[in-house]
Amino acid sequence: MRHHAVKVRLYPTIKQQAILAQHFGCARWWWNHALNLCIETYQATGKGLTQSALNKSLPKLKKQQETEWLSECYSQVLQATTLNLVTAYKNFFEGRARYPRFKAKKNKQSIQYPQSVRMVDNCLKFPGRVGLVKAKLHRLIKGKIKTVTISMTPSGKYYASVLIELEANIPTPCTDGKVAGIDLGLKDFAIVNDGVKTSKYANPKHLAKHERNLKRKQQKLARKVTGSNSGNKARKLVARVHERVSNTRQDYLHKLSRKLVDDNQVIVVETLNTKGMVRNHKLAKSISDAGWGMFVNFLHYKLDLEGKVLVEIDRWFPSSKLCSNCHYQVSEMPLDVRTWTCPNCGTHHDRDENAAVNIRAEGIRMLSVLGTRTAADGGKISPRLGRKSKLRHSPMKSEARAIPDKVSAG
Repeated sequence: MRHHAVKVRLYPTIKQQAILAQHFGCARWWWNHALNLCIETYQATGKGLTQSALNKSLPKLKKQQETEWLSECYSQVLQATTLNLVTAYKNFFEGRARYPRFKAKKNKQSIQYPQSVRMVDNCLKFPGRVGLVKAKLHRLIKGKIKTVTISMTPSGKYYASVLIELEANIPTPCTDGKVAGIDLGLKDFAIVNDGVKTSKYANPKHLAKHERNLKRKQQKLARKVTGSNSGNKARKLVARVHERVSNTRQDYLHKLSRKLVDDNQVIVVETLNTKGMVRNHKLAKSISDAGWGMFVNFLHYKLDLEGKVLVEIDRWFPSSKLCSNCHYQVSEMPLDVRTWTCPNCGTHHDRDENAAVNIRAEGIRMLSVLGTRTAADGGKISPRLGRKSKLRHSPMKSEARAIPDKVSAG
């Protein structure tokens, strides 16, 4: 068994939009109330609240006059919100996420239906008052529908993330085949070396293409009265520009990752400290716009689904400062140095191409050390330098982690 998530566009009627807005508000209020309750309980007793303890307070709230409107929301939507809050706390304590935050009406809204959603022709039928909603099913949804998350973007578009359960199993990872090393950058987005040739893929700079339009829309928004109808319209126009930038970025990363996965069996990348790199205010906007982390996630889930392998070498591995010919390492190499000549063997290097070759060689060395591949499969093996690296090819439990709209509620 494996899980797969498909994101589809929804087209609710005016009446359904009103019902969804009410459900979004109920789920958002309950999330904020439950989060505040957890914080107050911890401050008073030093202990948190369990999922069952939070759910027990829901019937009491529905009977109170001030919050009786909660009963108009589908009960399992609120229970799913509780589960997501408990999961958010678990992710925080295990170091996978930051502390849960309160939700705002102006941001993206979402609710989750944990069961009882089914397909009817070209529509999705939801339990409760929502009923049959028209959907753009761009691909055939096979398998059993587990959970469905309805979300509304700040620009006012509705989507459904459908998590389905398939009978097929994820294939066993295999390293026999073509190996490619990828050096991610800003001048060129990706420099790929497969042992025979080096290919460069341009950095489209998605935000820079829309920056002038975005500035104009934001200036109009700044002149509006906060909370007014014209202000809400201007806010949606700004959101649409951001959405267009996000869509073009994801489209490019999906197409490039698909091409690389189709062409190679093993892909080797560096684990970049993006959070630390964006502290450089001169490069922060460009680094954030590139989407390196998203690209690696796309590679990861696509490789896993096909039984291929992603190898991540440590960020401290000196890929740029190491000569790929004689393995001589220079002491320093500033970012403005794009080409250099090895003082030991005299080989002239392009900085990025040399880094891609070294990244590939280090990945092959790691595979040979683990006994999953011989050195003859990939050619030269570089000496072990830098800090500990890791091999990332554990089977993925759900593809939902790899698509832009994760299956989450609140």
